[in-house]
Parts: sequence; C-alpha cells; structure tokens
Amino acid sequence: MNWEPLIETARKARSKAYAPYSRFKVGAALQTADGEIYAGCNVENRTFGLTVCAERVAMGTAVADGNSQITAVAVITDTDPPAPPCGLCRETLTEFGSPDLPILLVNTEGDRVEYRLSELLPHPFEFPPK
Repeated sequence: MNWEPLIETARKARSKAYAPYSRFKVGAALQTADGEIYAGCNVENRTFGLTVCAERVAMGTAVADGNSQITAVAVITDTDPPAPPCGLCRETLTEFGSPDLPILLVNTEGDRVEYRLSELLPHPFEFPPK
C-alpha cells in the first residue's frame, strides 16, 4: 500500500482543523474502492458534543460524493505515539469498511503505526444482532 498520498492529504487537512478549545488538531484521509481520496479535519464547537472528528468529516464527504466503500484510512496528530480514532469514529468506519480495513496512524514527527480496524474495535455494534 502506498500510504504517501493519504498521509499528505491528511497532513494538509490537519492544517485546516478548527480546534480553538482543545488545540488538538487532527487530519484524516480515506481511500475508497474506486481509488478516490477524501480528506477531513476536526471541527470543534464550544458545546463539545457538537464537535465532529476528522475521520467522520472525511467519511461524510465521501458518502456525499457517492463513495461509501473505504479501503484505507490515515490519521495524523501531533501526539506520541500517534493517536487512534475515537470510539465514535471506529464504529463509523465499521459501517463503511471491512474488519481488515488498514488504518495508519501518523504523527507530525513521522512516526507510524498500522492497525486493522478489527484490532482497534474487536467487538463492533451489530444490528440486527447475529
């Protein structure tokens, strides 16, 4: 997998993050089955419950463009180690990606850690239950 286009897209998106309260800027990029790449950044709100994460912004953009099958995700933060998606984003990714979905976590220093979605969320919500 050539991660570089996703990393660069996520890096550019992170630079546009709106995080005046936490100062925790996140950028995400996802690739769809047809090879398109979609970016997202976190957008905070003074009412923290209205904050939207970078991963969900990217997914919403992809869905709005008619692409709902994702094949890879890259997330960039400035934490050491690189931070994984939150629980809401993990559940959202299960809606549009397989358990084997590769997720690359990167930080601004260039450290990288790769996971499969099933490693980050081993027991996703299922409806209807099996």
